[in-house]
Amino acid sequence: MSSRQLKRLIPAVVMAGLTGALSVQADEFTQEDLKRWEGQFMEVVKQGRDLWTHPLGTNSVSCAQCHPNAANTHSETYPKFQKQLGKVALIGDMINWCIRNPAEGQPLALDDPKMIAIQAYINYERRGVPMAPGKH
Repeated sequence: MSSRQLKRLIPAVVMAGLTGALSVQADEFTQEDLKRWEGQFMEVVKQGRDLWTHPLGTNSVSCAQCHPNAANTHSETYPKFQKQLGKVALIGDMINWCIRNPAEGQPLALDDPKMIAIQAYINYERRGVPMAPGKH
């Protein structure tokens, strides 16, 4: 391809790229979709609350004993350096620390449905609090 042909091709490629980028749109959701998804989310939040209020380990300690209604969990500040873990951690890492230590239980995989439910519950209770990753 000659440089002259290339010079003519570049604007066409750029225009095609811009036109394609401008035509990309987000999915459209119906009110029915939103209602269904809200119901599914709230079911997971309910599961998380049930887990939160029952012992997750070998003793009788539940999350709610130290953190009623997810108080003092500060999920909006994660990821952050977590002193107990000695590293930057996710809220799920801290949940597992609590399961292992005060509750004397087995940690959950970060993608375990129980972990997702617990995090959904915490975040639901903390809704409205501004995000502040890294804050102490």
